[in-house]
Amino acid sequence: MVLAAAGLTAHAVAQDAGPSNSAGGLNLPTNPEFFTKNDPNNRKATVVINGEIVTGTDVDQRVALIVNASGGKVSDDEKTRLKMQVLRNLMDETLQIQEARAQKIEVEDSEVEQTYARIATQNFGLDVKALDTQLAKIGSSAASLKRQIRGELSWQRLMRRNIQPFVNVSDEEVRDVVKRMNEAKGTEEYRVGEIYLSANEENKAAVYQNAQKIVEQLKGGGSFVGYARQFSEASTAAVGGDLGWIRLAQLPTELSSSLTGLQTGQLVGPVEIRGGFSIMLLIDKRQVLTADPRDALLSLKQVSISFPPGATEAQATAKAKAFADAMQTARGCGMVDDVAKGLGAEVVTNDQIKARDLPAQLQQMVLALNMGETTPPFGSIQDGVRVLMLCGRDDPKVESGPNFEQVQQQIEDERVNKRAQTYLRDLRRDAVIDYD
Repeated sequence: MVLAAAGLTAHAVAQDAGPSNSAGGLNLPTNPEFFTKNDPNNRKATVVINGEIVTGTDVDQRVALIVNASGGKVSDDEKTRLKMQVLRNLMDETLQIQEARAQKIEVEDSEVEQTYARIATQNFGLDVKALDTQLAKIGSSAASLKRQIRGELSWQRLMRRNIQPFVNVSDEEVRDVVKRMNEAKGTEEYRVGEIYLSANEENKAAVYQNAQKIVEQLKGGGSFVGYARQFSEASTAAVGGDLGWIRLAQLPTELSSSLTGLQTGQLVGPVEIRGGFSIMLLIDKRQVLTADPRDALLSLKQVSISFPPGATEAQATAKAKAFADAMQTARGCGMVDDVAKGLGAEVVTNDQIKARDLPAQLQQMVLALNMGETTPPFGSIQDGVRVLMLCGRDDPKVESGPNFEQVQQQIEDERVNKRAQTYLRDLRRDAVIDYD
């Protein structure tokens, strides 16, 4: 009945609004007239998908996670857009859980709890109870995050059973990829984050404006991973938009030309490509199958001093100079502790840190040090002054590149992701949805 009524309404409008415009097979009027106003800003968040309710509270708690990841720097207008996107994500998540259940695929509560505990430790550096408290403090909840975990586990298992067994990658395809990688040895490859928004001729302007607003939020300190998970329509959304390591030749010309010359951490976009717009983040870059000095494993000692409250710039400068002079007398890491003790300085040791994990300004400076040498003093009156002393360095080995099985898995994953998007579109099309 709903479809029939919609068809009658569209027919009546088409007759009164002038010539129709065919868009993707749809017979649409060029200047539609609407009998009622549909204001998305006044729509309640509560929605029922195949009999299962998603509430406004569910939406608010997910939005709180994104706002927290963005450092709280989200305007009211942006929060409204986030709520609409999060609602769509929750609807997809509900469909995924429902489909897994219909296919007799169950995710045990114990598995969700184990994943939640791992996220608490690895992502937040907290135990489970502390994470529960932290989530409640920011306006979210443990239940909201656990439901997201259940959705992701359900969908992954559904893919493994219903899609992966039917995806084939020939040995010839894999050998061809490995050959091209070896031929590209020494050329640059990039680790890129992507937020992809699909668009057509009818909604291109609106999608572009939406993409510009996302870029503004990201430049203002928003979390790229958070926005990618909620807004990107690419299969990489589940991993925060991370495309992994790619060469420019693998990207559309519009994107490859935009990435050339970017520095690590810079954004580009929105860039129009076939089918929509992309926002790209250059996470890192390196040379194909070539050892990167930044992968050197370093042993460092950090020696730091602080300034008393109210210290003037002149006083801080004098103390910093005396500190730097004293550090020059520390001949190697064996003596640094005694020198630091005489200065009342604090010493922190890290024997397992990669150069690439240091701040960008320090990476090349530390890599240029010989064992026992220190960096120039750096810091501020508020944070104190510190130096880094190099105690040891293990250089990386030349990489042989991914092996046959790894390349095969990468190609298979790409094909599974494409089929997964089609699967989800079918679930959306067949869903029975009621808005409250």
